[in-house]
Amino acid sequence: MPHNADFPPAKKFKPGSVFFRQEKNKPGMLLPRKGTNSNKNVSIDVQRKQLPIHQAKPQLLNQLRQLQNAILIGETGSGKTTQIPQYLYEAGIGRQGLIAITQPRRVAAISLAGRVAEEKRTQLGKLVGYTVRFEDVTSSETKLKFMTDGMLLREAIGDPMLLRYTVVVLDEAHERTVHTDVLFGVVKAAQRRRRELNKVPLKVIVMSATMDVDLFSEYFNKSPVLYLEGRQHPIQIYYTKQPQSDYLQAALVSVFQIHQEAPPSHDILVFMTGQEEIEALARTCRDIAKHLPDGCGSMVVIPLYASLPPAQQLRVFQPAAKGCRKVILSTNIAETSVTISGIKYVIDTGMVKAKRFNPGEKLQLKH
Repeated sequence: MPHNADFPPAKKFKPGSVFFRQEKNKPGMLLPRKGTNSNKNVSIDVQRKQLPIHQAKPQLLNQLRQLQNAILIGETGSGKTTQIPQYLYEAGIGRQGLIAITQPRRVAAISLAGRVAEEKRTQLGKLVGYTVRFEDVTSSETKLKFMTDGMLLREAIGDPMLLRYTVVVLDEAHERTVHTDVLFGVVKAAQRRRRELNKVPLKVIVMSATMDVDLFSEYFNKSPVLYLEGRQHPIQIYYTKQPQSDYLQAALVSVFQIHQEAPPSHDILVFMTGQEEIEALARTCRDIAKHLPDGCGSMVVIPLYASLPPAQQLRVFQPAAKGCRKVILSTNIAETSVTISGIKYVIDTGMVKAKRFNPGEKLQLKH
């Protein structure tokens, strides 16, 4: 969007120094931001080295090698979800069994497994695989296994000690879904039982962009908290001058304002509340896009919500044709875990549907 004197000053996120810091006697790391630009021509190895987490790799592995439990706090975009499992495997940590990485959503588990398989230059389903409901893309060769938290819970029913696994990475812990919360108890019990029976120890790493650190550290036997700071890109935040009574109309206007002024390679992500709103706005955007003046580039509108079939969800990761802008209309499913390249503008309506338990009616309702 164009700069305007009435907007508040842009908020830029800047990390701290390169030195370790101690916070309440817990080890932590601060990473400098490394100036990187999204470049599809950059090799995968170079892209991995450009991630903020790369600079902390030696210190991080030294910590994780010694710890049985660790809480890892890393900013969105630091690279923790794709790199931590690879670092552990490459360093020989947990090689006796599988390394499980849990995600609250299936689209995240599938897309992350695909990305890590690409980085490891292996076919998906061999060294790197994933398991979601109704779909198991793994083999006897699989060592890095991405899965939804519900799938790991299902495995725990038949194997309470999770003996197939030597490392369990619980990602996006701050979302506090029922499955994730139950998993905390399951892995803690599995750790204790394996220790009592002199089995191979289970290492548990809890990862998040933000959460109540002290609460989780206390639950996992006062485990250390490791901090990773660093973003790949500076961020500018703009607000509307007045509250918007019709946030859908405001989002629609913003999409086409950006579309007419920004380069076509700059894709747009719009956060909305649910399927009905997304499909309605998608139809409107497509209709308006047909009648834009000459010289205004084309636009492809892609919806993203939980009930979409996986194949359609994965369309958001495919680049648009040259000269065409990709506009993604999504629920908060795209808020965490998934990284969609090419996004330069995010329009947040500020509205979300959340489940709340109504004790009077004894029902869980969406509001």
